[in-house]
Amino acid sequence: MSKSLKTARRGGDVASAVADGAGTGAVSRRADRAAERRAAIVQAAMDEFIARGFAATRLDDIAKRAGVAKGTIYLHFKDKESMFEELIRTAIVPFVGRLAVPPPLGGSVRDMVESLARMFLQEIAGTRRADLVRLIIAEGPRFPAIADFYYREVVSRGLAAMRALIQLAVTRGEIREPKLVQHPQLMIAPMMVAVIWKSLFERHAPLDAEAMLQTHLDLIFGARRPT
Repeated sequence: MSKSLKTARRGGDVASAVADGAGTGAVSRRADRAAERRAAIVQAAMDEFIARGFAATRLDDIAKRAGVAKGTIYLHFKDKESMFEELIRTAIVPFVGRLAVPPPLGGSVRDMVESLARMFLQEIAGTRRADLVRLIIAEGPRFPAIADFYYREVVSRGLAAMRALIQLAVTRGEIREPKLVQHPQLMIAPMMVAVIWKSLFERHAPLDAEAMLQTHLDLIFGARRPT
């Protein structure tokens, strides 16, 4: 093989590698832009749902707020319902996943429940995410599909995880009443009260959700002994 032919082939290989790299970079940039548009659409959807409610929110308004064409929305979501489901997946479901993590070695179930409840009060009840929960409560009966989705992805998983924690606490002797295993809803009741109270009655009677939580846990686990 002549030297000039080898040089040409090497040059072709380099050019091909450069082209491949440029192509990969272009694909990566397109993917980044698509992800940014999707995130903008989800954020705009959250703003519109909170401001208008599920029923009154229109895809046109979401597109305008997100700064995209209405057709762009359909590249990411098939309809308004799927957009709302994405909000639940990103804003609420990750918190539910933390419930399934067992207490750390040497840690009590009460300490874990207390930590999770505080996290809920700070990250959900005290933020705009609580508006999504309130929206489900207000409009779920009229839109059973979104209520069903919320039950599958949030409620059922949360109750199963809480039931397992309660069973562990009963086995360890931290909770004396075994019937509580049948009603894990009682364990999370203060968190739901906080979400509803803060939206409806906070201006009339501010709620100390942290104090309510401690009282609730004392009733279930027994009062903490002074240290």
